[in-house]
Amino acid sequence: MLRKLENYDLVIMLMAIALTCFGIVMVFSASSVMADKRYHDGFYFLKRQGLFAIIGFIIMFAVMKVEYHFWKKMAVPALLLCLGLLVMVLIPGVGGKIGGASRWIRLPGFNLQPSEMAKLALIMYMAYSLDKKQDKIKEFKSGIIPYMIVLVALIGCLMLQPDLGGALTLFGVAFIMLFVAGTRLSHIFSIVLLGMPILAMKLSHGYHRGRIEAWTNPWSDPSGKGFQIIQSWLALGTGGLFGQGLGEGKQKLFYLPEAHTDFILSVVGEELGFLGVIVIIAMFFLLVQRAIRIAIAAPDTFGRFLALGIAVLFAIEATVNMGVITGLFPTKGLALPFISYGGSSLVISLFAVGILLNISSGVKIAPISLKDGQ
Repeated sequence: MLRKLENYDLVIMLMAIALTCFGIVMVFSASSVMADKRYHDGFYFLKRQGLFAIIGFIIMFAVMKVEYHFWKKMAVPALLLCLGLLVMVLIPGVGGKIGGASRWIRLPGFNLQPSEMAKLALIMYMAYSLDKKQDKIKEFKSGIIPYMIVLVALIGCLMLQPDLGGALTLFGVAFIMLFVAGTRLSHIFSIVLLGMPILAMKLSHGYHRGRIEAWTNPWSDPSGKGFQIIQSWLALGTGGLFGQGLGEGKQKLFYLPEAHTDFILSVVGEELGFLGVIVIIAMFFLLVQRAIRIAIAAPDTFGRFLALGIAVLFAIEATVNMGVITGLFPTKGLALPFISYGGSSLVISLFAVGILLNISSGVKIAPISLKDGQ
């Protein structure tokens, strides 16, 4: 078995498996009491997350055997499929509404979240297109405008759900990929400046305004808008250096909203302490750092951009989620990859890891050496 896996990057594989397994444990710890009260089954979320993990691992091991150039052929169809699914989410009776947001398509046994698929589809499309347009990337008309049309279509659908966190993630991934590809900074800044008034208008109305107010001064409404972030701080503060012990957290007991999804790292902080959080951060750092090295060593432009996009996606999602639970960013409803409860996020994350593993099978990454500066 090990001989069959030795051609793949085992560091990325082990990090993905470890984070997923750790996530299953923490989902159970964070949700068992609530699941027992709501579903009369304390193992409800554990069983579902375990099933999602099994499906995800099967997909990961299958995808890592698929030659990554196959995704070049699938880039445009995947993007069109995701656009169609994002539109379907907005159709009454098809899209499922949870917490005031329509982000899911109800299917027998589970809810499909197309925005998670759209993130990977955008990366595939951009890797495919940037591979073709290297000589035109510095031109405004053909180098950045086509990507903006695609991005506006995707982000427009997400904002109608609304899903600001997903929209900003797509925006960040796209612009980092364009920057690395060699797009002129003046072109990037022009697009950003054009988008700032639209973003400001969006943030100044509705529940987005409430989240900004809760972020800037949560104590002005501690039992309302500021309740979630205050409970997150209490969880992190109570955990101290070593934590209260696995399963011993109190904030998850109907105090901290979304304890098993977006704010699961707060539960980690309370139960496993600052050291537990640092271990998770280190694992994500190692995963992203390894993915970037695979991107640098990839044998062709498509492989480089594909690996880079996946690395950037994991980095943005993990960073934003950690920033939200510590109060550095406003609440955005963005899951922590591999760890938060949710089938769509977990399966797509493991799908992306499978692609990374296939790219890694064709490269040799030299060990880091202080002597030669690598």
